[in-house]
Amino acid sequence: MKIILVGYGKMGKTIEEMAVSRGHEVVLRVDLDNAADLNRETAGKADVAIEFTGPHSAFDNVVRCLDLGLPLVCGSTGWLDRFAEAENICKKNNGSFLYASNFSVGVNIFFEINRILARLMSAHPEYDVSITEVHHTQKRDAPSGTAITLAEQVLTEVTTKQQWVNHESHNAEDLVITSERKDPFPGLHKVTYASAIDDIEIIHNAHSRTGFALGAVLAAEFIWNKKGVFSMKDVLGIG
Repeated sequence: MKIILVGYGKMGKTIEEMAVSRGHEVVLRVDLDNAADLNRETAGKADVAIEFTGPHSAFDNVVRCLDLGLPLVCGSTGWLDRFAEAENICKKNNGSFLYASNFSVGVNIFFEINRILARLMSAHPEYDVSITEVHHTQKRDAPSGTAITLAEQVLTEVTTKQQWVNHESHNAEDLVITSERKDPFPGLHKVTYASAIDDIEIIHNAHSRTGFALGAVLAAEFIWNKKGVFSMKDVLGIG
C-alpha cells in the first residue's frame, strides 16, 4: 500500500516504521508546516491515509481526506461530538472510514472483557465501579478516548451509574474516571469494582506505542479497497 500519514509526531513515526516493516510505502507525511500538501494530486497517488493528530484538527483532517476520496484510518481522540458528521460525509462520498479510540489489539480484546464483566456485575450493586487512566504528559485530552469507550460500555450495562465524570464525585450515580499524566507512560487503563468484601480489577498496560501502530496499519490493510464505516471489531472479527 501507498500511505499518507496525517500527523507526524511520535505516533506517526512509529506507524511509519511499522508500515515499512510490513512492506508498505509512506508517500507523504503531513504536519502543521505542510498541510497544503494534502491535496487532490497527492491523494491520487495514495491508497489510504492514517490520521493521528489532536482534538482541534482531527475533524477537519477527516473531512479533507474523505472529500479527496482517500480511505481513512483515524486514531485522534477528543473530537467525537462530530463523529456522526464524519460518518455521513463518508457515506455521501461512498468512501471508507475506520475510527478507533485505541488501535491496540490487546485493548480491543480488553474492551470485550470489560463489556462482559460489566454485564456480570450489573446484578451486584454492592460493587462500586470506577476507571483510572494514566498517560504521558504530552497527551492533550483527558479523559482518554479509551477510558471514555470503557465508561460508555459500563454505563450500558450497570444501571446504577447514569453518567461518567472526570473529577471526584460523591454522587453514587456518577462513574468516576480518574486521569493521571506522568512520564514515561504510553497508556494504562484500569476498571475497578470495589466492595467492602473484595475488589475486582481488569488492567491493560501498554509497554510502548508499537501495539497501537501495528493495529493502525492492520486497520489500513483492512479498509483498502473497501467501502463503508468500520471499527476495530471488523478488523479483528469480534462480535
